[in-house]
Amino acid sequence: MHQPLAAAYAPGIRPDAETAVLLHGLGGWTHNWAALVERLRPSVHCLALDLPGFGRSAPPPDGLVTVRGQALAVAGHLDRTGHRRVHLVGNSLGALTALHLAAHRPELVATLTLISPVLPALPPPPALRISLLGLPGASRLHARLLSARGPERDLDDLYRLIYADPSRVGAAQRATESRERLRRAALPHTRDMLAEGVRAVVRTHLRPGAASPWRQAARVTAPTLLVYGRDDRLVPFRTATRAYAAFRDARLLALPGVGHVAMQECPDAVATAFRGLLSEPGRARTAHRSRSGTPHPAPPSV
Repeated sequence: MHQPLAAAYAPGIRPDAETAVLLHGLGGWTHNWAALVERLRPSVHCLALDLPGFGRSAPPPDGLVTVRGQALAVAGHLDRTGHRRVHLVGNSLGALTALHLAAHRPELVATLTLISPVLPALPPPPALRISLLGLPGASRLHARLLSARGPERDLDDLYRLIYADPSRVGAAQRATESRERLRRAALPHTRDMLAEGVRAVVRTHLRPGAASPWRQAARVTAPTLLVYGRDDRLVPFRTATRAYAAFRDARLLALPGVGHVAMQECPDAVATAFRGLLSEPGRARTAHRSRSGTPHPAPPSV
């Protein structure tokens, strides 16, 4: 039995619309999708989930973060709430979770959108520095450094890392995210979950053979939209062409002047590409309603 996940649900304009399920990246939360949700509601219902240990979701009972465990938690949430054939959208670590789910539970996924997926590749220097947080004791040292610098400087550093142009961050967004980071700083599990999330990415990059995300990509049958920022400091843009070739049914959106969080930096372009994916000829004939009031059989293991 999986723990419930914190969720933010924004109903679409049309009651019979399908549902988009949105999964944030490492250290993120449901609010990361606010700008995109605003633009998608004319087309779909939007369900943003806080992954286990992040946002307002409780940490996993064993204290471990794995991509498989996060995918199991999302699948459990969708099974409990009767969602099927959703439009699954993930960013960064959330994109790895979405990929795992699409590869192992294809009946849940109508389309897949991956924004800056951290697929295995030689990472750029900023990503290598983040990976050091997974070392024993590193998260404790990092917490002390952040405390000495103060929350506002910490937020500035984060925006410089994930945005190509931090000036795009509005005052209201900054205030909301500042309050959330202060809330999380008081939680006993925040530091450990961040370190665990880093370890989850590193472990995924080291998986050989069939367990590799690249091999999982080849298993995905859902139409897939890949979104890459050309100025991403965490995911090398060179992986975009390899990802495009790895998926069976892929589309690639490359955004100049955009970093790691395209759904926040350039939500209009991402929303347009997403709507284009949904409106492709032939997809409407095979899509099913994304919510059902009838019980479903027991799902296979992820």
